[in-house]
Formats: sequence, structure tokens, C-alpha cells
Amino acid sequence: MSFNTFGHVFRFTTWGESHGPALGVVVDGCPPRLPLTEADIQPYMDKRMPGTSRFVTQRKEPDQVRILSGTFEGQTTGTPVSILIDNVDARSKDYGDIKDKYRPGHADYTYEKKYGIRDYRGSGRASARETAARVAAGAVARKVLGSGVRIRGALIQVGEHTIDRARWDWGQVAQNPFFCPDAAAAAQWESYLDEVRKAGSSVGAVIEVIAEGVPPGWGAPIYAKLDSELASAMMSINAVKAVEIGAGLAAAKLRGEQNADEMRRDGTRVKFLSNNAGGILGGISTGQDVVVRFAVKPTSSILTPRKTVTSAGQEVDVSTKGRHDPCVGIRAVPIGEAMMACVLADQMLLHRAQVGA
Repeated sequence: MSFNTFGHVFRFTTWGESHGPALGVVVDGCPPRLPLTEADIQPYMDKRMPGTSRFVTQRKEPDQVRILSGTFEGQTTGTPVSILIDNVDARSKDYGDIKDKYRPGHADYTYEKKYGIRDYRGSGRASARETAARVAAGAVARKVLGSGVRIRGALIQVGEHTIDRARWDWGQVAQNPFFCPDAAAAAQWESYLDEVRKAGSSVGAVIEVIAEGVPPGWGAPIYAKLDSELASAMMSINAVKAVEIGAGLAAAKLRGEQNADEMRRDGTRVKFLSNNAGGILGGISTGQDVVVRFAVKPTSSILTPRKTVTSAGQEVDVSTKGRHDPCVGIRAVPIGEAMMACVLADQMLLHRAQVGA
């Protein structure tokens, strides 16, 4: 299998399967002399960790990270940073009934057609378990970016239920199990997802990730546009089916005079009067907040029987037992943050290499 590596200068390669003994990541291109220990990575792993509420999978994985290489006396050395995450609660027997059945909406059929073999235990590399390694890489990327760039994500829609942006409060994100900035919406989602979970079904979600403090100039105007790199990063996350930058699809409804982000002087700086561009113009950052949203489809592994076929071509029904997220988008919030961090760290180093600042 190829294409397990993401990035240009700041590059990471993930490895491992959902039900293997471990998974991990190798981060290449990390500059030397940055402070880095397991304690810097673990808080981000804890945000993505399964089993933290009844609204996510009940698989009990502590996701404790171990740095195997690339640091000395608490600092990066400039060599590859290798990080290990043990799998301790895989229950492969849950998947015995579906080993010959293609689950609708899953990668079962396409994996087997491409490789001639598939790991049916939790989908192997197709599992969202792989994203734990990305979150570890994102923690390293934040060290590269430094404290001047702040990256935060939030869940803004679950199923058909959206937040009220007038009630947006970043302080609420850590106060509910959904990373939701709207306390009233979070309360509504609790009863809604309880109903979905009890019905053996699932729903999709929309996540918004915002990076503050990104200076103007990162990115490139043609084939390494900052927005195209971000779109690629977010689309690489399991179950993501759409990505928006700034106003996104809503920009199609605007007139030119509404969509254009007007400018004025603010001392020696340029001040934008709006941010429909999501902090990116011509593929290059403007100095405004970089704003990305992505949509996650409903979890494909559900208890509700669905029509499918077996690898032998027999028409059957399939339902997936085991421990699954009724809304996989909840735990996608820290994953989106991590991918934003990795892209920005990469673009920062590319910018430094090209213009020397």
C-alpha cells in the first residue's frame, strides 16, 4: 500500500491497523532544538481518545504515546520523530460475522478489489483508529508553529441540528462532550444522539477549524495553494465528504460586492472588513484567521440491517456489531485541528525556505 505519507517539508507517515498490536507515526522534517516530550503530545491524544462519553465508541484505548526517536534531553534533534501508540482493547471477534460481507458505505468492497485482501477486523487501515497517529503528528506540528499560531476546532452541526452562531462561546467547547461552542445546542444534541444510538443508527456532522495568528504570505499561488493543501488534508480524514474554506458554498449565493473582503489601513497594517475568503487569497494567507469547515458522513458501521453482497456474490443483509460512534464527527474535531497544524507547519517551513523569513 502506497501513500501513507503526508506533507512536503514537514512530513509524517502513519502505520498500523485498528486491531494490530500498535500503530504509530514517523514525523520527518521537524526542526531541531524544539522542546518535546510525551507530556506535550498526550493532551491532544486525550481529546480524541475513545470511550470518553456515551456518544462515542466505548472501545477503551488510553492512547498513551511513547517517543521512540528524534529527541534528546527533552528537545528535538532534527532526526525523524517516531511515536508509538499501543492498541490494548481490540475485540476482533465482534467482526467475525462480517468477514465475508461488504458493509455499505465502508471501504470493504474497494479495498478488496484493489488489493485482493482486506483486514475485516475494524477495517484495518481504513479505520478511524489510524487518526490517532495524525493527532500525535499534529502535536509535533504545533511545536513547530510555536505559540503565535492558535488552532481551535468546534462541532457546529450534528445531523440536521446546527448551532446558533450568535451564542458562539469558545469557553463552552471544553464543557460538553461534543466540542460544541453553543451550550443550548449541546444540550439538544444529547437527547438527539441518545435516540440515534438507541435506534442502532448514526448521523453526520460538520466541524469548523480556525487558525489564528497565521501571518500573511504562507502558501503558493498555483499548485501548493494553502487552501488546496488544507482541502486535501481534511478530505484525507476518514468519512469526510466535503470541505469549505471561508464562506465556502455560501459564496455562490453572494454578489461580488458582498463577497469581496474590503480593506482599510490600520496603522501600518492592512485591515480586512470581512473574511469570506477564510484567510486565504490566491492560495496565500492574508494574515486573517484561516477558517476551514468539513462535513463527515454518518458512521457506516451500524446495527440497522442493510442490503449488501458477500465476497462470493451472495445477496444478504448485514448489521455491524461492536463499539462504534453514533456520530463519528465528534472525535473528528481534534483530528481536524491536527491536520490544520500539520499543513500550517509545512507551509511555514516552505515559506522560510523560499523567502528566508
